[in-house]
Amino acid sequence: MKRREFLTVAAGYAGMMVAGAQVAPPAPPAAATGPFALPPLPFAENALEPFISARTLSFHYGKHHKTYVDNLNKFTAGTPLAKLTLEEVIKETASDVGKATIFNHAAQVWNHTYFWNSLKPGGGGKPSGSVLTKIEKDFGSFDAFKKTFVETGLAQFGSGWVWLVANQGKLEIASTPNQDSPLMGKAISGIEGAPIFGCDVWEHAYYLKYQNRRADYLKAFWSVVNWAEVAKHHAAVNG
Repeated sequence: MKRREFLTVAAGYAGMMVAGAQVAPPAPPAAATGPFALPPLPFAENALEPFISARTLSFHYGKHHKTYVDNLNKFTAGTPLAKLTLEEVIKETASDVGKATIFNHAAQVWNHTYFWNSLKPGGGGKPSGSVLTKIEKDFGSFDAFKKTFVETGLAQFGSGWVWLVANQGKLEIASTPNQDSPLMGKAISGIEGAPIFGCDVWEHAYYLKYQNRRADYLKAFWSVVNWAEVAKHHAAVNG
């Protein structure tokens, strides 16, 4: 895949990641003005404690995710893109360098919404049914699957995502930089297959609790995975 240039979303983020900084929790997100809305979290901000802190979620969801939605509405206002679904906007702009700003924000809105729904208070453990059977078949064991997933997350240089995808009947693990995802298709993302679930490995997903310890964050992630949601995606892909 060719290297691509991405715009960095900086507004409102300055100083948030400075070690030791005392930053007050943000106010609850306001309703978006435009066709694209910030979906509510499927759980309370403190519901994933102690694995993902309430303070992390207050910024990750209430600042980062909200800013992606707000900017998407701003950049698509008065254009034909404002009449499309979020998925259509992503596919329409993914290969258009002139629309990189719109793509960046649309993709991050989708990625984060997908991510929140992949998490669950009191989740984790092992999946059951066809998901566990398929993982054990394609990776040898559930522990081997987790090991590969974590190693892929640690190997992703800089910001990005780790994905479990279904590719022609086989489960595979891959990572994407920045806001890219399997939703974009193989020609652009380099990944063939449909996403089953994903994990955010941008620093804003873990820095307030784990600082630079991405490995600790990825270890904690397994305690809040919503395997019922993963099973739903798996079933949808497999008909």
